[in-house]
Amino acid sequence: MRHVVCVLFTAVFLLLLSGGCRQSPDDRLLLSGESMGTTWSVVLRPATAVDAAGLKQQLQDLLDHINALMSTYDPDSEVSRFNRQISSAWFDLSDETFHVVELSQAISRLTDGAFDISVGPLVALWGFGATELDQAPPAEDLVQEVLAGVGHEYLHLRARPPAISKQIPALQIDLSAIAKGYAVDVLAEHLDRLQIENYLVEIGGEMKIAGYRGDGSPWRVAIEKPLEGIRAVETVFSLTDIALATTGNYRNFYDVEGQRYGHTIDPNSGWPVRHRLASVTVLDPSCARADALATALMVMGEERGQRFCEEHNIAAYFLIHEEAGFVSYNSPAFKDLVQGMNP
Repeated sequence: MRHVVCVLFTAVFLLLLSGGCRQSPDDRLLLSGESMGTTWSVVLRPATAVDAAGLKQQLQDLLDHINALMSTYDPDSEVSRFNRQISSAWFDLSDETFHVVELSQAISRLTDGAFDISVGPLVALWGFGATELDQAPPAEDLVQEVLAGVGHEYLHLRARPPAISKQIPALQIDLSAIAKGYAVDVLAEHLDRLQIENYLVEIGGEMKIAGYRGDGSPWRVAIEKPLEGIRAVETVFSLTDIALATTGNYRNFYDVEGQRYGHTIDPNSGWPVRHRLASVTVLDPSCARADALATALMVMGEERGQRFCEEHNIAAYFLIHEEAGFVSYNSPAFKDLVQGMNP
């Protein structure tokens, strides 16, 4: 529910309805499936000389492998087994999971903790985790109790052999705000190895785009209006050779006595964010990095987020609540990237 990007590609929507493999009349190959608790789709061209069924299985196998390592819903995953550990002993990780955790920690430091993979217990406390809870805000003392077990600074990394350890027994990690972006990167790298030059990879709304459409123009990507219960396009960008991630706070929420509580939790305060920022889209060469940065900016809010983008050269597009609707903000890096793709 947190991803709010759609592709202006009728064939993709038809594909998602029918599933499987499909070759469109204009020589696009369309593949889709399910993994990581969501759907995935790949559009590539030209479709000639491609074993569609074989390629789909390769992509599905890659996704299933990532899910088996990083899912918090699979009790046998690396992440789940680390979360059950209560000691401070080193816990061996695969290279893949270590890479994602290492990138997560770097973004946590960059954003002063606005992005934090240890925030999962707070998300669950507020009723947005895997376990359904009464939609009522928790008591302040309980928030503080859970918050004491949250903090990226309590997670330690060892590069060789790859391992992580927790400084406090309560620490848990949840990679859901970066794993889908990482999986997009992995699928895109696989297509690159196959020397496929023109493609769009999408998992749960996170995307990576390479090359061009059949007419030689950039891919067209639409950003949704951040409206409750409505699917409508806010704006369209023409993009190529870039990754994109979007997050919003307007579909996964509940109201109690006139106060809205959204699923984006500030890891520093322990409370859902309260600001006017409705959605954030980030462009970056890495979809994993774009995924994590979009979450961090959603935590920061419109004012701090804009300053952060300008100070760190982040390509971001904000939609901000106003009384009469929404206003947008394009960071300087975002403007430069989009203009460079549309000379």
